[in-house]
Amino acid sequence: MPTPHLCQTLRRDGSAKVLVLTGVGTSFCAGGNVKDMKERGGIFAGSPYELRNSYRDGIQRIPTALYDLDLPVIAAVNGPAIGAGLDLACMADIRISSDNAIFAESFVKVGIVPGDGGAWLLPRVIGLPKASLMAFTGDTIDAAKALEWGLVAQVVPAADLEREALALALRIASNPSHALRLTKRLLREGQHMRLDSLLELSAAYQALAHHTEDHVESVNAFLEKRPAKYNDR
Repeated sequence: MPTPHLCQTLRRDGSAKVLVLTGVGTSFCAGGNVKDMKERGGIFAGSPYELRNSYRDGIQRIPTALYDLDLPVIAAVNGPAIGAGLDLACMADIRISSDNAIFAESFVKVGIVPGDGGAWLLPRVIGLPKASLMAFTGDTIDAAKALEWGLVAQVVPAADLEREALALALRIASNPSHALRLTKRLLREGQHMRLDSLLELSAAYQALAHHTEDHVESVNAFLEKRPAKYNDR
């Protein structure tokens, strides 16, 4: 999983434009270690108070770090995204899935609740009724159903997933860095702000964007019918 330190580094790196998340091997992320749950070991060890702090100081730092990251984030779901793995995918702005991926909000199957923000994230991606269905049953859905429900934006053959995800990342990265970061922040803030408040924030961000060198270059390139050359200023 992406670390808070990585997110902080990328946030400070003005040249970074897109983050692509994918899994190593055959799974995107298979969720918590059930053997550790049984033995009350690893991150599941300790008293209820210690376990609470383990969540707060551990896995719960990831959704907040990704939420605060101004870069667009793409999840290339290369295989099972189960429990915390599904929630990790929902932390991304865009999800592309291989045709052999499966998804489950499966916490209830092991007698626990979504501990990493899934109860906030999943309803915002697919709506409360479908999120409730997944969370209450713990059932698994395939890539086709995930596409139908809007959980993923695209399903591609497994062999093409990396290429398609990187191609999308390059299309996004071809745009001005400041505009990308400000746009992502507006989309995030718009999830919990009133319209009038968002319009006020949009006006402030727009004023900043109009005074960037990349905006001037974008306009000149458009009028001169040539590719733009940005310097992230």
